Amino acid sequence: MQKPIITGLVIIVFINLLIGLVWHDMLWLLPVSGLCLAIGLYDAKQTHHSILINYPFIGRGRWIVEGLRPFLQQYLLESETDGRPISRMHRSIVYQRAKDDIDSSPYGTQLDTYENGYEWIGHSLSAMGIKEMNRNPRVVIGSKECKQPYSASLLNISAMSFGALSANAVEALNKGAAKGDFYHNTGEGGLTPYHLNNGGDVVWQIGTGYFGCRNSDGSFSAEKFAKKASHPNVKMIEIKLSQGAKPGHGGILPAHKNTPEIAAVRGVEPGTQVDSPPRHSAFSTPIEMMEYINELRKLSNGKPIGFKLSLGRKSEFVAICKAMIKTGIKPDFITVDGGEGGTGAAPLEYANSIGFPLREALAFIDDCLIGFDLREDIRLIASGKVITAFDIVKNLSLGADLCNSARGMMLALGCVQSLSCHTNRCPTGVATQDPSLAKGLVVEDKYQRVARFHRKTIKAFMDILSSTGHGSPSSLNRTHIFRRVSQLEVKRYDDIFPLVKRGSFLTDNIADAFKLHVKEGSARSFMPTSHLAKIEEDTKAV
Repeated sequence: MQKPIITGLVIIVFINLLIGLVWHDMLWLLPVSGLCLAIGLYDAKQTHHSILINYPFIGRGRWIVEGLRPFLQQYLLESETDGRPISRMHRSIVYQRAKDDIDSSPYGTQLDTYENGYEWIGHSLSAMGIKEMNRNPRVVIGSKECKQPYSASLLNISAMSFGALSANAVEALNKGAAKGDFYHNTGEGGLTPYHLNNGGDVVWQIGTGYFGCRNSDGSFSAEKFAKKASHPNVKMIEIKLSQGAKPGHGGILPAHKNTPEIAAVRGVEPGTQVDSPPRHSAFSTPIEMMEYINELRKLSNGKPIGFKLSLGRKSEFVAICKAMIKTGIKPDFITVDGGEGGTGAAPLEYANSIGFPLREALAFIDDCLIGFDLREDIRLIASGKVITAFDIVKNLSLGADLCNSARGMMLALGCVQSLSCHTNRCPTGVATQDPSLAKGLVVEDKYQRVARFHRKTIKAFMDILSSTGHGSPSSLNRTHIFRRVSQLEVKRYDDIFPLVKRGSFLTDNIADAFKLHVKEGSARSFMPTSHLAKIEEDTKAV
């Protein structure tokens, strides 16, 4: 017999002797030793795990420690600035605000202010008192084509579907939105009673699967859409083109989360994995997309219509802008999702390496809208790892009008970042469809935490704004944020992301950084003109 196996069996006997001595009853030794020995012999003969063949029984310690690793790391090893994707410091501030605990910190910053990438906002000697500030700033969304404009809060609940989240989580979020007077984005999973029964304002997201407004073949149903869009709680409609965590991939609902109830809401087969298509079937060109926006606006009786995207190929957004100009049709809002955005399930490479981060995407999209003289009619919503008031400050300084938060709201519900969203075993009942786990999330307690987190974060935002001497969030711009880019150099946002002149993309006076993208963008296709010309050439040849 191999030496590791002998060692393993000796350890089994030793462990059982210890158990017998602790319990002062050696009779325990026989059944426990027999069980351990049986496990050890099974391990030695199985062929799936090399470690168990060589180290029967004791090799199982590897899986035990591996399972405990996230919890040991989070509760015993992390410093305040450690932890991914949300640091312990930022998780703590959400918990403190949600619970109405003290949210001040002692002894100064724990960040290295001389580290590359450190950012801050300049305060003013003309600082205003917080009592002089509007405690509930709002942004009106809706162009002149919109019959039912909506007044939105600066911070709202980002898109998270029923299916990714439990019914209790969705209900608590919506009830918190109703209490705090901010909106709740449904995610692409469809409009459910849990979004509507508590009176919270709802943004209904329409994804590529058209869940809740689809025909049996998966295509868009205008009739089903019109019926649901007329609900008084539905304040806006958002067309999802892509999301930051898995752009160009489409949403994923694992089979174990696809319960009969969720399947009924979505109009799909229960117990199957549901992969949303990577692109829409209702339109295939930028011009058709504008026509689809116009159709949804009519079907919803003039409610604000917008779209959400994670920026990929820059010329594609230029193409969308050109389609707006050509058709005269504009969305009421655009939600910009960064590559750092969260998700319940995504391939690792997509989460890590596809799509522009939020700051770069937001600046580019704001610049394009200004360059094409479209910005005045369109509101920008920033989405992607928005946790603190300073995150809101940075996004508004780069051009956003308001922000959405997903993981911040999840943390307010009680999420402990166990990183088990995709397993259906979320320990706090937030991201699971297991009734035995979901019941741990008590709606009547958690909705108040969501409302408190929102209220105290907005208060913190207005506090920061008052320190800069500005009375309105719309006063923020790129001149107000500073970033350390090296040990010897600090730049303002307007140096890193230079501003463009209004309407300049409609002339020959286009900034060099945008010339190629403007040239390649075509209202006829999402593909660059160089690719489009090649396809047309090949078609003629055939």
